[in-house]
Amino acid sequence: MEEEPIINVEVLANEVEARLLAGVLEDRDIPHVIVSYHDTAYDGLFQAQRGWGVVRAPESEAEGIREILFDLRSGAGLEEDAGQDLPPPE
Repeated sequence: MEEEPIINVEVLANEVEARLLAGVLEDRDIPHVIVSYHDTAYDGLFQAQRGWGVVRAPESEAEGIREILFDLRSGAGLEEDAGQDLPPPE
C-alpha cells in the first residue's frame, strides 16, 4: 500500500495564525505539520520573502485545511470557540 503524499497546503502569515490553525487541526485530529521559515543564521530573512511558514499535510486533507484557514482568516472560525467564557456584550 502506498503512502499518501504530504504536500505544502498553504503559506501562513504569522505565528498567531499558525498557532490558531494548529489548535483547530489538533482538536479535529487532522494530521499536519507546521514549518516555520525562520532561520536564525539569516535573522528571519526568508520569512520576509516567503511568509511566516507553511502547513503541510496529506493531500486528502488539503481542501479541509484550506477551508479552516479561510474561516480563521475571516474570523468565522473564532466565534465558535473564542469568548465562550466571556459575558455577552452590553
